Amino acid sequence: MSTPMTSYADLPTVLLDELTAAGLDPGAVHAAVLGALAEDLPDGAADVTSVATIPSSARAEAVVRACEDGVVAGLGVAALVFVTVAGADVAITDRVPDGTTVAPGDVVLRVAGPTRALLTAERTALNFASHLSGVATATARWVSALEGTGARVLDTRKTLPGWRALEKYAVRCGGGVNHRFSLADMALVKDNHVEAAGGVVPAWRAVRDRFPDVEVEVEVDRLDQLEELLTVGCQHVLLDNMDTATLSEAVRLTAGRATLEASGGLTLDRAREVAGTGVDFISVGALTHSVQVFDLGLDMVAAQDPAPERAQVRH
Repeated sequence: MSTPMTSYADLPTVLLDELTAAGLDPGAVHAAVLGALAEDLPDGAADVTSVATIPSSARAEAVVRACEDGVVAGLGVAALVFVTVAGADVAITDRVPDGTTVAPGDVVLRVAGPTRALLTAERTALNFASHLSGVATATARWVSALEGTGARVLDTRKTLPGWRALEKYAVRCGGGVNHRFSLADMALVKDNHVEAAGGVVPAWRAVRDRFPDVEVEVEVDRLDQLEELLTVGCQHVLLDNMDTATLSEAVRLTAGRATLEASGGLTLDRAREVAGTGVDFISVGALTHSVQVFDLGLDMVAAQDPAPERAQVRH
């Protein structure tokens, strides 16, 4: 088996370029992969099951298949896991692009290399791809529910710690739109900020005065608050936990003067009804905070001759 690619500098350029083009920091993704692998191989320990049962010279080919309908994401991260564990002695082929809609039995990735390495990498690779495909699949269901309306589905900051960039990438794979990535790139004035500042307008003005170049969105739960904000020129308003009739009235009052985001306890069953009110966005924390993982499985399909191969990472 080749030396694992624990050094970022040794990783295939084509894979790093792909992650960068996807809006991800490849160095951060590689660090996440190393951290995940360290959970299985603490302090450089061996995969005792694979070492005990599989000769070091054994080679195999395996496929990753979808076990349900959905949208895949994170296959590039899974590829990075296999490359990190197996080093240059691995070939990854037949990988479908992230964002692809798949059906049960579809092969989404094929990998060949040292059998021990493939099995050592298996669970970590599937953990990344299954979770991110779950996010993409959930997002795609919301996108489908909103099709034909003017509303788009937004994610939130309710992400797994350390997984935000990956989860928001998966939302994009599913056709959704990213809200702010951090507390610094946009201001979102919530009810506690409003309480501390003494009202929606004082809170909005405080942010405008302190950070004039930052976009500001203010949460309201009453129409009189919305009217106050429209009067002073607030351009982004979050409508929190409003019923359909109130959302419709909010849209009428706004008359295009601000973007409106509906939020709070929304479900797929109600998605189209809410979109029909004319709001611009529907934000859904469940896309990331309680998503069901997508069922992917890896199966060995063939043993190989023990001749070494150079790493190939291609679709």
